[in-house]
Amino acid sequence: MPIQRVAIAIHDGVQALDVAGPVDVFAETNGFVAAGDGYETVLVAATCAPLRASNGMKISADLSFDEAQEVFDIVLVAGGPALPDAAPDPDMMHWLRSASERAGLYGSICTGAFALGHAGLLDGRKVTTHWQNAEHLAARFPAAEVMFDRIYIRDGRLMTSAGVTAGIDLGLALVGERHGPQVAVAVAKRLVVVAQRQGGQSQFSPYLTAPVDEGSPIARAQAHVMAHVGERHTLQSLAEAVGMSVRSFGRAFAQATGITPHEFVERARVDAARRLLEGSDRPLKAVAFDCGFGSADRMRIVFTERLGVSPAQYRASFRTL
Repeated sequence: MPIQRVAIAIHDGVQALDVAGPVDVFAETNGFVAAGDGYETVLVAATCAPLRASNGMKISADLSFDEAQEVFDIVLVAGGPALPDAAPDPDMMHWLRSASERAGLYGSICTGAFALGHAGLLDGRKVTTHWQNAEHLAARFPAAEVMFDRIYIRDGRLMTSAGVTAGIDLGLALVGERHGPQVAVAVAKRLVVVAQRQGGQSQFSPYLTAPVDEGSPIARAQAHVMAHVGERHTLQSLAEAVGMSVRSFGRAFAQATGITPHEFVERARVDAARRLLEGSDRPLKAVAFDCGFGSADRMRIVFTERLGVSPAQYRASFRTL
């Protein structure tokens, strides 16, 4: 297999790990494959002058967009904290459209998906990005199908990843496709990461957000659930708790939050259980009872459906004690 040329577009305010993660994966892979079968990575930007990453680090591109006119095997764009709200760079958009059309594969790391969206490269595709920005991406580019819980996803020639370190997962997946799982595992061990993470990025994101109007009946109902998360809650009991009719409460709750009361209760139970799993040694059955699941088996089913991992796996990954 010939060397694959990888181009990663960078910009002012780029997330350094969005760049370094995939670069290190490809560089380490070169040590596990035959000479000439690996990767050569170049950074591309509007200018080759040093750029300032979001953490203050200086990063310089190898080629400018004008210079990077060759055909690359893989074209990626790195994200950055400011990218979701930044105006698109016309030079980057032009280069991404041109380079991705000729590449075997193109994609993004983290919020780099917004750059692809501005370039018109997400329409009709399944994509993902950092969990904090997924709703924004879906609203900004409604022709794309945003998958909120994926660490990375491939849709034809397009491959996108979740936040920051997920660029490593993306790189390892590409290495595994080309060189097989043994090489990908060897590279992952070298980088002291797992070759394939368990679960999706929901396990890193909070389920519950603050209500828009903290004094509203809906906010009072939410507070009631979170203060009594271990108790049984029905649509009727919640409506009675805030002095509303069942019909009016259900309609108002859905309008204010975008979810049903039942969905909110289950999310509240999951978040309460996550906090106990992270910060206590309580047995799983005790956590399940305290958080209203009723049994450890029921809690395991809900965790697996929502987070892609069991409560025991979640505790092993996020325990703080």
